[in-house]
Amino acid sequence: MGRADAVSTALGGQRVESWQAAVLGLVEGVTEYLPVSSTGHLILASSLLGLDDPRSRAALATFEIAIQGGAILAVLGLYRARVAQMLRGVAGRDPAGLRLLLQLALGFAPAALLGPLLDHPIEEHLFRAAPVLAALGLGGAWMIWLDRRRDLHAGGGLESLSMAAAVGIGLFQCVAMWPGTSRSMMTIAGGVLLGLRAPAAAEFSFLLGVPTLGAACAFKLLKNLLAASRGEAPTIFEALGVGPVLIGFAVAAVSAALAVRWLVAFLERRGLAPFGWYRIALSAVLGALAATGTVSLAP
Repeated sequence: MGRADAVSTALGGQRVESWQAAVLGLVEGVTEYLPVSSTGHLILASSLLGLDDPRSRAALATFEIAIQGGAILAVLGLYRARVAQMLRGVAGRDPAGLRLLLQLALGFAPAALLGPLLDHPIEEHLFRAAPVLAALGLGGAWMIWLDRRRDLHAGGGLESLSMAAAVGIGLFQCVAMWPGTSRSMMTIAGGVLLGLRAPAAAEFSFLLGVPTLGAACAFKLLKNLLAASRGEAPTIFEALGVGPVLIGFAVAAVSAALAVRWLVAFLERRGLAPFGWYRIALSAVLGALAATGTVSLAP
């Protein structure tokens, strides 16, 4: 493989450069934990980068799932004290850590049960212009309403979260299987509605993202490898190469860490409404671009 091939690889007839992988990693890292829909932003970024060719869409979708691993790594690093607390709980030395681990397991269970069952129907029926744009716009309006109707500084911290509320947040998370909704939005807003302060709801959302995003990443990669074993598609590594995947992963990790730190402080000062208005604006922009054929909202 020549020097040029070391920094860019074939993507279904297109070439994805290292800088393009870095841009997608940046978009994924910044938007994964903000309540603004990483799906909508990755659609827009892929189109602007010229990576939305139908021949490359499957490989690109797998790449976008794979770099979520960087976002997972960011949360594990930022909340390493919480992770250590849960490990002590498993060892029987920290009851609060064991309780938090059980709450995360309960929050993860609904998505774990429904995710594999709904994956194909969602891609077939909901990953289209109207459903994605509706999820963006309606989600934005809901966040504005919630911000005005509730005191986001009221409620308790994670220690006040009940097991039933953890299940409830998990059910809210399932709504985010609808493309354009935002997993972060549903879990943070769900946590607020169920009695948490916004920063505490955000922390639970970040921690819940570790098993949820990890399972989604593993599921998509397994599908990719099984398809490759049947000769239906190349593996992500054959289609993209190791270099772009590692670059996207690393950039996603760094940018996600910065975004998480910023979000907690922002929620304390400004609440959810600014994200709601941003989502409505994004919906309008994506709708205009989709109507003119500039971007594609196909799966």
